Amino acid sequence: MIDLIRNTTASAKNDILSGLTVALALVPEAVAFAFVAGVEPLVGLYAAFMVGLITSIFGGRPGMISGATGAMAVVMVALVAQHGVQYLFAAVVLTGLIQMLAGWLRLGKFIRMVPHPVMLGFVNGLAIVIFLAQLGQFKEVDANGVLTWMQGAELYWMLGLVALTMAIIHFLPKLTKAVPSSLVAIVVVTLLVIGLDIETRNVVDFVKDMTGKEDASIAGGFPVFSIPEVPFSLETLRIIFPYAIVLAAIGLIESLLTLRLIDEITETRGQGNRECFAQGLANTTNGFFGAMGGCAMIGQSMINVNSGGRGRLSGITAALALLAFILFASPLIEVIPLAALVGVMFIVVIGTFEWSSFRIMRKIPLWDALVLITVSVVTVLTDLAMAVFVGVILSALVFAWQSAKRVRVRRQEKNGKAYYTVSGPLFFGSTTHFAEQFSARTDLDEVYVDFADSRVWDHSGLEVIDALAVRYENAGKKLHLLHLSSDCQKLLTKAGAAVEVDTKRDPKYFVADDELA
Repeated sequence: MIDLIRNTTASAKNDILSGLTVALALVPEAVAFAFVAGVEPLVGLYAAFMVGLITSIFGGRPGMISGATGAMAVVMVALVAQHGVQYLFAAVVLTGLIQMLAGWLRLGKFIRMVPHPVMLGFVNGLAIVIFLAQLGQFKEVDANGVLTWMQGAELYWMLGLVALTMAIIHFLPKLTKAVPSSLVAIVVVTLLVIGLDIETRNVVDFVKDMTGKEDASIAGGFPVFSIPEVPFSLETLRIIFPYAIVLAAIGLIESLLTLRLIDEITETRGQGNRECFAQGLANTTNGFFGAMGGCAMIGQSMINVNSGGRGRLSGITAALALLAFILFASPLIEVIPLAALVGVMFIVVIGTFEWSSFRIMRKIPLWDALVLITVSVVTVLTDLAMAVFVGVILSALVFAWQSAKRVRVRRQEKNGKAYYTVSGPLFFGSTTHFAEQFSARTDLDEVYVDFADSRVWDHSGLEVIDALAVRYENAGKKLHLLHLSSDCQKLLTKAGAAVEVDTKRDPKYFVADDELA
């Protein structure tokens, strides 16, 4: 990624200023995601406040920002439309419990199984998603209530203010790094718009468009505790459980992948299992305080890290500042031009996208390039969880295919006996090729098969050895199986008599099979 990181050490000043910058960028995002989910703007704003605060205090990745996200909002909309917002709150409570269970079971470690091409595809796809989301700010509702692209002077002002914002963010650090350039850019562009009375859309215009209400505002009070008003029955559980599972998976995957990304940028290491538990605690709290669910936000996290936020104070500041906007400063926040926030997000897109992937595309294996592109496309077309699942499965199939081609069987005859030497892994992908190397009907009467350079990985490998023993027995031939591990010897059912035990030379490894579990 382009190196946009200005500060490498944590400090209270940097954390507070970067937290304020993030809070400003959270407002339109939270409102937009609330609209996607089909709930009131305050439901999204409260979610951003509570998820951001709780994960910053208890999470496993200082400097990472969490809040209401589009990846989870698109799942919620169907539940809200069919059963109402109270069922959403119940599902969010259950989502949090599932995520806390995942943290308690230490499932966060499985994020290591995500291959690097999948990680690159996730980053690139998410950068494209963030970019496409900002294009919606270049549209407006006309007199007929139809959303159309801006035209004329309004479009030119919007483009000019976006460019000015990006220029300030890029060039200010060359003069001073005392304050985050993103925060300065937002303040300068806002004062310029107010001072010159420039006609351009601001935050309150965006909220009005989202709600369809002329008196819409982000103002509100403190979140109020309430138990979701749903029947406590198995029928309710049947309705919310599928949504809770999907929301929990999406939230954890996006959070843990963002955690890994911030780890690489800051050259530090977060705690995945602790983050799982904190995300769950935050979502359970959300459900009891009338807020939608949330998870880590890569865009806001990048803004925070780019602005110098390294410690937990940055996330805490962002959450408390957002609450202050809701309670006291809504008139000030509502006049911020959307162009300033769009400019900040465009800088995030530039910093997030892995531009080096274009350079390495010709150097990496074809299958890795295919995985990278596939994950990026699926991220844009569907959602992050689906993209990661597709990427991991595709990578696993590629690995299995490549590993299957590594199995080799060499044959030689000596003193009227046939000797086979097996090398490479024996598992479900390589059993067919392995079996094709033997012909019991035409082979010599006595056959030795040496597995010293091979490893039996799974039950399919055991089955093909058993089947080989049966074929030679039916053909009236004598089969000797050499150098199988003690684990294999215990699990082989039909070939046990053919196994020759050599306690000194037999390898020691385990087979992925449930029989000895």
